[in-house]
Amino acid sequence: MFGGGGMNPRKMKQMMKQMGIDVSELDAEEVVIRTADEELVFSDAQVTQMDAQGQKTYQIVGEPESRALGAGDAGTDETVDVEASDAGGDEIPDSDVEIVATRAGASKEEAREALEAENGDLAAAISRLE
Repeated sequence: MFGGGGMNPRKMKQMMKQMGIDVSELDAEEVVIRTADEELVFSDAQVTQMDAQGQKTYQIVGEPESRALGAGDAGTDETVDVEASDAGGDEIPDSDVEIVATRAGASKEEAREALEAENGDLAAAISRLE
């Protein structure tokens, strides 16, 4: 980008700071990129954040695992909670109620009612309240 193939990294950092570019490393555990057809999942990726004049840019270095769209959803905590609530009766987990209430800006009672009406579907309950 800057043509600094043999440039001292310290000098490069100093030049970038003078130009108003701030670079920092992020301690990311996993990065997921969703396209229309697939998910690219980077585990143990090196993520760099560059802030230049208020515009943030992220660089991901690593080898992605390609998954069919929706294949990774079964392992998320939210899905497991919903399935567990369906198996155990009409019990909606308090954590789900809090998520919906926070995201939709509603009371916990309204969030619980929306979750019950949507059979525990978090996204649908949030949409219902917005």
